[in-house]
Amino acid sequence: MRSPSFKRDSTPVSPEDVPDDLTISGIVDRVTYHNKENGFAVLKVKVKGRRDLATVLARTAAIAPGEKLEASGRWSSDPERGLQFKAETVTTTPPGSASGIERYLASGFVRGIGQETAKKLVATFGKDTLKVLDSEPERLGEVPGLTLQRIKLIREGWSAQQGFRDVLVFLTEHGLGPTRAATVQKTLGANAVELIKADPYRLSREVKGFDFRTADQFALSLGHDREDISRLTAGLLWALGEAAANGHCGVPREALFERAARVLEVEEYLLNAAATKLLEDKLIIGDTIDGAPSFFLPTLWKAEEAVAARLKKMAGGTPPWRQEGLHQAVIATEARTHKRLAPAQALAVETALASKLLVITGGPGVGKTTIIDTIIKALDRRDVTISLCAPTGRAAKRMSESTGQDARTIHRLLEIDPVSGTFRRQKAYPLDADLVIADEASMIDIELMTALLDALSPRAALVLVGDADQLPSVGPGQVLADIIASDVIPVVRLTEVFRQAETSRIIAAAHAVNHGEVPEGAKSPEEGDFFVVDMASPDDGANKVIDIVTTRLPRRFGLDPVRDIHVLTPMNKGPLGSQTLTQALREVLNPGREGAIVRESGTFAPRDKVMQIDNDYDREIFNGDIGFITRTDPKAGQLTVSFDGRDVNYTTAQLDSLVPAYATTIHKAQGSEYPAVVVVISNAHYPMLARNLLYTAITRGKRLVVVVAERRALRMAAEDAMGRKRWTRLREKLAAPGRDES
Repeated sequence: MRSPSFKRDSTPVSPEDVPDDLTISGIVDRVTYHNKENGFAVLKVKVKGRRDLATVLARTAAIAPGEKLEASGRWSSDPERGLQFKAETVTTTPPGSASGIERYLASGFVRGIGQETAKKLVATFGKDTLKVLDSEPERLGEVPGLTLQRIKLIREGWSAQQGFRDVLVFLTEHGLGPTRAATVQKTLGANAVELIKADPYRLSREVKGFDFRTADQFALSLGHDREDISRLTAGLLWALGEAAANGHCGVPREALFERAARVLEVEEYLLNAAATKLLEDKLIIGDTIDGAPSFFLPTLWKAEEAVAARLKKMAGGTPPWRQEGLHQAVIATEARTHKRLAPAQALAVETALASKLLVITGGPGVGKTTIIDTIIKALDRRDVTISLCAPTGRAAKRMSESTGQDARTIHRLLEIDPVSGTFRRQKAYPLDADLVIADEASMIDIELMTALLDALSPRAALVLVGDADQLPSVGPGQVLADIIASDVIPVVRLTEVFRQAETSRIIAAAHAVNHGEVPEGAKSPEEGDFFVVDMASPDDGANKVIDIVTTRLPRRFGLDPVRDIHVLTPMNKGPLGSQTLTQALREVLNPGREGAIVRESGTFAPRDKVMQIDNDYDREIFNGDIGFITRTDPKAGQLTVSFDGRDVNYTTAQLDSLVPAYATTIHKAQGSEYPAVVVVISNAHYPMLARNLLYTAITRGKRLVVVVAERRALRMAAEDAMGRKRWTRLREKLAAPGRDES
């Protein structure tokens, strides 16, 4: 189905010309766009009392031309889309006229019925066509030219559609919007209604897009008791899942019960029986975190167990290449590359060459890239197969550029199946590598680390390189930090900032933040590459960001405001969130919307700066990749994006993977570097302010960093060493004595 696109009206609608009707009714003429995942639809409707077709924006699980529509909402005039009706509630019913039924069936929403078949059905049964399909399907044999196979297909398609309608009615009767019906019916099948009635909490367990609170609201509407054991167990599982989504591998019992009881609105003591049942059913695992009784989801508990066991085993091993002459190999590499290593760098290289497992950690400017390159070149003549990898596509590309060797994302290295999400490379089919070097290791979560270790052959060595002071992984765990804190795994810590980096105020600011100090900015461009600009309020901050990006930096430093400068902020929403700043910057930097394609996630026009928000391994574009739209086809709902000079085409369905990105969150920038960054830090960001967040933001800039901040917020961020503490047990498991396992 085509994606919606609207040209700006040549005669804008004035406020007094906007209708004040709160309800409309009419016939759906065409469905311009419909996202079945979230129900968002753009419709053209013949509204009673209006001469022209009206644009209606609505949410509905199913919609087809010819249906009768009633909606409540409001009219508005959009500068890009013109006059439109934004529906808050929508009711649709099948058409009653023969012509309406034909259009309805010809829309393709019933498997087995296309335009020609729809004509034949209506020609045979007229206004009774839908009645025949509902209750007398055996009469389909009366339709000329229908084969037995086609009749079977039509009956199955109509039955499936009616099953979907049953789910839709059932959900809406109990207070849920219609947009989820398709997903529910697809996941739970023909018996969806019966399954939900028996256990409504399976909605949150099995159906994508349903959180516990929605399922709970639904269950209570069906009459389920607040203290029912199925509700309490579902609540505990939800709380553990929420914790995992926030980076925790487990949760102390006290904190878990407090969180779940607050959401469930029950006394905490009632959760004892629920936890016992979950333990008996092996849906959770009991353990401790720093001595406190705790609960874990089994997958995360087993992942930490497996990682600890494998790392401890590797820590005492010997790499697969011959050990004699390693010192001379390093000296020879220095001579060949004309790069003289500092003592700490030489120690890191020689330790890596002599170890089966090593962590190399340090901040910016300490020479981690030089170390990786020297390790590779020192093993050139030893017949060693080396694989280079990183958690993100941007980091892997940077690794390739700095070493001249092929580097891949960890997912690509492990040969992920994009459909199932599983990896081909595992114990039964390990990587053919003697040494794996993984950069940006702070971004590796516990499940990805499990997969990487599982894919290593028993002979292989592993070097993890990363900055433990950066933000931890988006996924559960804090693997690099826990490995280092365990004092069990060999670690080389790099602290010396080298001469070429000593003059950088960016690096000085990053190290100052790491010591809990508020970074000082240069007073003039001649003094350095790091600046701090005070803001008096969020509005003042937004205005200054726009001025800095669009005028001051381009004029002073000759930077392209779209391609060279990137804005980073802690949050998505709010007056200084990435969404608001993106919209404000785009209005200045790319105001022309000719050729724009409108989606619920945003409007896309030529020259827009956009970001990929999920991993597409087939096309090698990854979550967080920044690109620029080079071409749009509004009629087809398609566009082309240039990522680092490589054009990638997007179909209508693939556009949901793109968002406008003149500003992004700091988390999304992990693993990336930009010529210049503008970092926004406000008191409104209080829940997110932490030292590692500020440190990560500052270290994203290669040539220039400007921090626009409220001074109190900047101080809070620099002084908050703990950040958002994660509950994990990997450090304890690594440090615990015991028998190593393979």
